Parts: sequence; structure tokens; C-alpha cells
Amino acid sequence: MPADPDLRPRRTVARRSFLIGGVVAALGAGGASSWALNEYVVDHVAIDDADAYEAAAGSTGTALDTSDATATGDTWSADGTTVKISRIESGSGDDKVTYFVADLTLTDATVLRSAFAHNQFGENIVENTSAIAQDNDAVFAVNGDYYGFRDRGIVIRNGAVFRSTGAREGLAFYRDGTVKLYDETATTAKDLVADGAWNTLSFGPALVSDGAVVDGIDQIEIDTNFGNHSIQGEQPRTAVGTIDVNHLVVVVVDGRDAGYSRGVTLPELAEIMKGLGAQTAYNLDGGGSSTLYFQGEVVNRPSNGGERGTSDILYIGG
Repeated sequence: MPADPDLRPRRTVARRSFLIGGVVAALGAGGASSWALNEYVVDHVAIDDADAYEAAAGSTGTALDTSDATATGDTWSADGTTVKISRIESGSGDDKVTYFVADLTLTDATVLRSAFAHNQFGENIVENTSAIAQDNDAVFAVNGDYYGFRDRGIVIRNGAVFRSTGAREGLAFYRDGTVKLYDETATTAKDLVADGAWNTLSFGPALVSDGAVVDGIDQIEIDTNFGNHSIQGEQPRTAVGTIDVNHLVVVVVDGRDAGYSRGVTLPELAEIMKGLGAQTAYNLDGGGSSTLYFQGEVVNRPSNGGERGTSDILYIGG
């Protein structure tokens, strides 16, 4: 159903209340709880107007001409860019898995953009995927890497450098339509932009490389900081992959809902991406964050019973 803007503040408050309660319960009263609240709950705004920051950085991309846009139930097309959504089910009973595939063919790589919650860059700033999408006139959107949960990891968005501290294996979208895995600790954000990086994502792990499932992904933990449980097990998931130049595929797997969708493991997600033809694929933030928005609606079933606030999205403007 279409997102209800009246629900957004309550959802954000509910999520913050849950986090505050969890942090205080885990750490108890006193200095430790104050530190945790400041670290993981309180907004820390570093850039108040991300759009203005990008403009000042000279960020330019291709504006999508939507005057000739056409849409059916599962396909939207404009100016040579096409978005097609498919729903897929496998298994049955408690083993049933339901996921959504977005097949994206882009006129130009810069048509796929990123946006931040409340148009602000920093830590712990959250907003529902649908709300960020609507703020940016998106026809398609998916949750991003939740960069705001951590203070490390290169963040380049729409051609502008927001954070340059490397930490892990990242994914870079380039202006020429290629998408590459890279080691954040072996390069710099400045060099990435000079080489044509348009957007980067910092979560992981890499799922598919050179068309093959990456070994050992069932043992990886992305973060070990407080409050971040293992990303292993059967979970709701979001992943992005590249099939060819300017041809991407995004998968959102629902989960934690017996009889509808149990979720998938990382190896299972990798096999899904490989089966869709992805030559490179990368895991994004999942769990309650996994959200797919298309033509004014959230089309999947987020596991929280509704959307969970996130710090950023990938989107195509409509």
C-alpha cells in the first residue's frame, strides 16, 4: 500500500525508543549508557544540506527526462531507462522464501543516484526508505548500506566525497557504467573520484565476483561494535549486482515471517544473484531495513511489520 506520511514520525520515534531501551538495558545506568546513547542513537549531523554540498563539490549527473515515461503494473520506462520488478517464491511452508527482483537498465550510470535521510549526512540520522524516496521524486528506491551506523567506510555519493576513511571491502559504481569491488584501505576517496566513481557502498560482504560465488561468506562479520549482531543465518536481505555495463539487478528478500518468507543465508543470497546473471554482487544492509519502493508503494513486506528507518537509499528519479 502507498506510504502514509502521517506514520513516518511515529515509526521513527518507535525505532528510537526501541534502540534507547535496548542500549540502556544492555549497559545499565551511568556513563556507559550515556556513551552508548550518544554513539548509537543521538543524531550527529556533519553536513546539514547534502544537496548543496554535492553542488558545491561540482557533482553533475545525467538528468532523466521523464516527459515520455510509460508504466505498467511491473515496468516503468523513461528516456531509455527501464525498471522492471518481479516477485519470486520458492519452497513451501516454513521453508518458503519470497523475494523481489528489480532489473535496471540505465541510460547513463549517473541516473542511479543516492540520497540521505532528511538530506543530511552524519551518524544515526534515519528516515523511512519511502519517505526519502518521496522527498527525491523517486520512482524506484531501495535501502542503502546504512552508512550512518558507523564512522568508518568510504562514502562517495553522486560524485561527492562525504567520508574518506577506509575500513572494508566496498563497492563502487563508476560513471562509465561499470561496477567494481575494491579494498577501501588500499586507495583513497579522492583517487576513486578521479577514476570516475559516482557512488560507493560500504557494507558487504561481496557475494559474487567474476560470476562466481565468493568463498567463505558464511563466516564473515562486517562489524564487531556494540549493538550489531552477526549478519549470518536466515535473514531479510538486500543486494545489488551488475549484469553488464549499465545493467543492474537489485534483490530484496523478505524474512522472519513463517509461511510467507523465512529469509535467506548469505550463500543462498549469493546463489540467487548468480542465478540472475550477476557478474558482481554485494550485500547491503538487511533485516528490518530491507525495503523496495516502486511507483509510490513499498512492494515488499519489511520484517518489522512496517518500514524501519535507514540512513540512505539508492534510487531512480521519476
